[in-house]
Amino acid sequence: MSEQRNRPLGIDLFAGAGGMSLGFEQAGFDVVAAIDSDPIHCATHAFNFPDCPTICSDVARLSGAAIRARTGIGDREIEAVFGGAPCQGFSPMGKRALDDPRNALVRHFVRLVVELQPAYFAFENVPGLARGKHQQFLDELLVEFAAHGYTPTAGIFNACNYGLPQDRKRLFLLGARRDRVCPALPAAAGAPPTVQDAIGDLPEVERFPELLERDWVEAQLGPPSAYARALRGQGQACGYRRNYTPNLLTASRRTAHAQRSRKRFAATPFGQIERISRFLKLDPNAVCNTLRAGTASNRGAHTSPRPIHPYTPRCITNREAARLHGFPDWFRVHATKWHGFRQIGNAVPPPLAQVVGGELLHASGQSSQMPASTLALGDSQLLKLTATQAARHYGLPPADRPQRTRSVSALGR
Repeated sequence: MSEQRNRPLGIDLFAGAGGMSLGFEQAGFDVVAAIDSDPIHCATHAFNFPDCPTICSDVARLSGAAIRARTGIGDREIEAVFGGAPCQGFSPMGKRALDDPRNALVRHFVRLVVELQPAYFAFENVPGLARGKHQQFLDELLVEFAAHGYTPTAGIFNACNYGLPQDRKRLFLLGARRDRVCPALPAAAGAPPTVQDAIGDLPEVERFPELLERDWVEAQLGPPSAYARALRGQGQACGYRRNYTPNLLTASRRTAHAQRSRKRFAATPFGQIERISRFLKLDPNAVCNTLRAGTASNRGAHTSPRPIHPYTPRCITNREAARLHGFPDWFRVHATKWHGFRQIGNAVPPPLAQVVGGELLHASGQSSQMPASTLALGDSQLLKLTATQAARHYGLPPADRPQRTRSVSALGR
């Protein structure tokens, strides 16, 4: 696309389904490489970002030169490298936390930033990294980046202060190469939208029996709030428009709850935790609690508690969760409830990533450009692949393929 010569380039490490990719795209970047080791996530990213090369690999096996070669970046300037690597944080017995094998992915993030030499980087993680015994790790990380020619700064941000109807605190470490102006930490944007603003225009999924068997249906949406209008593709963010069908309700497969569960859900007051399931019932006039991903397949594939819908005695759908997380309606997640909700809960909310990306762009002296192109989304079969099928799709050897320990179908509650 012609816009790619004019918009700054970004690379997403630990990309997942694409929350940070989308936010940086909406801030004005062209995301030209996405890396993740999970083939299910890679397939979903490829569907939503069909023009972005996706590398399904452990970052430990990649060099900066390999990323440039495999994605066609060549020797072009990279404006930003961003991502959120999981880490243990502190290291016991006085050892350097960065040398702890459990923090290897963070070391590789640092290594790839150094090898790729972007003008800026953004590292996302849990806010606990700045507290107590974990502070050691953050301090080491600041020193490490400074030693390699970057000026880093860190801050904790709650997504509800940046236009999202969700109470979600995240730590961001932003860095500028020594020849660049340091970015400012994002300023809060005012009162957040509410749960009602986010999902009030979505049709009630229990009207559609077909959603017990699949995750999409044609349906009419109600009048949107300003927040919902933007997610329906009518906003002003500087991302590429997608060619999609507005009345196609996706990511909405229903859960068949037992009647006794439905009675408990109905009896639970807004904003309270249901005593048996321990699910929170959403308050329509407040923000959502933090949406979490649950555990990966190598840790038992446990699903994270999904909130209870404020008006219907059921858990929220993946589309409702995506709305609460700031994903537009064209963005689709894996067709299964477990994988799809995990992808949403793992993601950096796009509106928060957009604010961060915007600060990097502002520091660079560039302005956001609205692209003229409209993108066709990828093959929807990518959203239906099993873990084994996705691994084969990306040519992963059997030893690198994810292993599930429980059935996705058993996760319905």
